[in-house]
Amino acid sequence: MFVYYFILILGALFVIGAVFALIVMYGTRDFRLLNVGKCLGILFIGVLFLVITLPSLKYVVLKEYDVVTGKCVIEIDSSGRSSEADFEMLDTDEMFSFRDIPALDAYGKSIPYYCEVTVTKDHMFEISYKIYDAKTRKLILTSK
Repeated sequence: MFVYYFILILGALFVIGAVFALIVMYGTRDFRLLNVGKCLGILFIGVLFLVITLPSLKYVVLKEYDVVTGKCVIEIDSSGRSSEADFEMLDTDEMFSFRDIPALDAYGKSIPYYCEVTVTKDHMFEISYKIYDAKTRKLILTSK
């Protein structure tokens, strides 16, 4: 959820800052092409961030989540400072990504698991996950 709130706040700050800068430029009548281009670019990026996050705001605030369950394959990329896991749900053909997931080396990386992934109602942002053994349905790993 940190990423969601980060993008939402960054989008709002970009829009407010760009509008304020454009108002100041209009008041001082200082229209340099580079400054206007920067302001419009930041405004565009801010609006883009808000377009991505605002439709899910209702679900995040009201805590209306869906739980996607089924067999999944987990691919872990630990090339950087933290590991990132991609959950590919085999039943629904959806892909979800989580950061800072512990290694599943003892169980294997490409074997199917049974997963429960909690996402917003519009399936845009991931909330949490639970990984079970596919045969015994024993809980292997869960998010914080």
